[in-house]
Amino acid sequence: MLARFDFAQEGGGRFVAHFGRPSGLRIAHRVDEVVATLAWAQERAHAGCWVAGFVAYEAAPAFDPAFAVLPGGSLPLAWFAAFPEGDFPPAPDQGAIDRAPDPSGDTATAARWRIATSRRDADAAIAAIRAQIAAGGVYQVNLTTRLQTAWEGDAAAWFDALRASQPDGYCAYLDLGSHRIVSVSPELFFDWSEEGVLTTRPMKGTAPRDADPDRDAGFARYLRESAKERAENLMIVDLLRSDLGRIARTGSVRVASLFDVAALPTVWQMTSTVRCRTSAGVGLPEVFGALFPCGSVTGAPKVAAMRGIAAHEPGPRGVYCGAVGLLRPGGHATFNVAIRTVAVDVPARRAECGIGSGITYDSTAAGEWAEWMAKTRFLGIGW
Repeated sequence: MLARFDFAQEGGGRFVAHFGRPSGLRIAHRVDEVVATLAWAQERAHAGCWVAGFVAYEAAPAFDPAFAVLPGGSLPLAWFAAFPEGDFPPAPDQGAIDRAPDPSGDTATAARWRIATSRRDADAAIAAIRAQIAAGGVYQVNLTTRLQTAWEGDAAAWFDALRASQPDGYCAYLDLGSHRIVSVSPELFFDWSEEGVLTTRPMKGTAPRDADPDRDAGFARYLRESAKERAENLMIVDLLRSDLGRIARTGSVRVASLFDVAALPTVWQMTSTVRCRTSAGVGLPEVFGALFPCGSVTGAPKVAAMRGIAAHEPGPRGVYCGAVGLLRPGGHATFNVAIRTVAVDVPARRAECGIGSGITYDSTAAGEWAEWMAKTRFLGIGW
């Protein structure tokens, strides 16, 4: 299969789809090709096709040249394939999920993963960002690093194992030939209905899970009550409200829920939901132009935060912190925020995965490092 999806749906339930034999393919290798690629994807969907693909984080300057990104990387900036038909199996039941193999059992094992940023370098970057915040240059910066490993495994089988371990998110598998994208993101970037209702659900605020029920409940309680975590979430909600205002009908932007705490298999996460109705004439390029990259993976203000990211991260993010998604015939579009996402470079036999956290003035180096380590657990890693 060239593309597979298992996405939570706004109305409840899950949407599972498999696609092969595309009727068309559009790839953007340069910034000036990104907007046209998105327009092509929407045109194909309106013509009756299913359209699957991704937009890499480094595509951001296509929407604002002030967005700073790091050069390099082996992936295109955007990649979309159109399919005249697909297979739509039922969502796996809990029994199938329980029988799925352990994701750490693949040949890309926990022992092989290496982190690209040392603890000393992470501490220094966090200190520099906190100083920038104290000087008033920025409010929050989402700092990330990379995990890397040699790769010899079956990426599709590994996707199945990871998907079973993250059953309530926005999971996608793309086979680009030269690369495999394995995304088990729990975060919705946006869901945009044919009626023009656009829903975003930024995820900001994290606490670890614990096998002991009392300790686990304590971590959830901390997340709900923490002034730091709530402030971190609210900053991004305000940013999303502002971003949506650029494409929304006047007065239609609404915060549908605030500070929800969700139990994921390896961490607790705080989310909020912001909705609007899009203005007449808004298309997929305009939606990405207003929202991309998602504020939850940049920080705020977005331009200043992205400068901080470019100054302190070890290299380009690629599909990580970009968006992977699907357009249905007629134009209904759903994209994830590509966190918990692995890019496999097939010719290089290498896999890379990003992890990160939002740095605010109240952040501590020890606390952020612990959050990074907690976020690696979806890979089956126990540091």
